[in-house]
Amino acid sequence: MNITTLHPWEVSPSEAAALQRELAAKIDVRPPLARCELVAGADVSYNRFSNTIYAGVVVIKVADGSIVETAAAIRETTFPYIPGFLSFREAPALLDAFAKLQAEPDAVMFDGQGIAHPRRMGIASHMGLWLQVPCIGCAKSLLTGKFAEPDQAAGSVSPLLDKEEVIGQVVRTKNGVQPVYVSAGHLIDLPSAVRVVLETCRGYRLPEPTRQAHLHVNEMRRGDNTQSMPTDEGYRLF
Repeated sequence: MNITTLHPWEVSPSEAAALQRELAAKIDVRPPLARCELVAGADVSYNRFSNTIYAGVVVIKVADGSIVETAAAIRETTFPYIPGFLSFREAPALLDAFAKLQAEPDAVMFDGQGIAHPRRMGIASHMGLWLQVPCIGCAKSLLTGKFAEPDQAAGSVSPLLDKEEVIGQVVRTKNGVQPVYVSAGHLIDLPSAVRVVLETCRGYRLPEPTRQAHLHVNEMRRGDNTQSMPTDEGYRLF
C-alpha cells in the first residue's frame, strides 16, 4: 500500500495531544462507502511491560470471510502506554505491516476508536490520514461518551453521544454478548462503518477482519521465543 508521511512519531505526550487536535481538522467522516469487497483488519499484540510491538494486517473477502492476504511487522516503541494516545505507540509497527500489503482493501478496520475519542483522533482516524483509505474503529471497550444499552438481539444499535454529538454507535454483534463500539475513522460515514462491521461478523463478537488480525498477532507473539513476559490482553483505549 502507498502510505502518506504526515509527521515524526518521536514526540512527547503533550506534543502528541497538540498533534491530535491539529490532525482532527483534516478528518472527513461524511463519505458513504460504495464498494465493500475486501476489508482489512489491523491489530497489535505485546507482552506486559515490553516495548516490542507485534503488528498484523489480515485482508478478508466480505462475501465468504476467506483470508486473501496477511502482513506482519515487529518493531520496538519508545512511546509510553497512555490511554488516548496509543496510535503513537502502535501505529509505526502497523504502518510497517501495511507497507508490505499487496492487496488494496476497500476499507480498513482497527481494534480501537475512530472519532469516538476525546480529541476525535483515535487510531482509526490517525491511521486513516496516513493510509488515505476508508478506516473504521471497532473497539471492545468505551473510551468516551454515553449511551443507552442496545437491545440484546444481534444487529441492535444505540448512538454513542458526547453531549449532543453522535460520535459512534454501540453495536450488538451477537445475541446477548457485550456490544462493540463503532466509529468512523476517516473517509467513511458512520452508517457505512456500522454496515461493514455487521456484514463481516460470522458468529463471533468481533467482526472477522479484526478477529483474524487478533489471532494472527497473538500467534506471532507466542512464536517469538525471545519474549517470555505475560501478555497484556486487556482492552486498549485508543
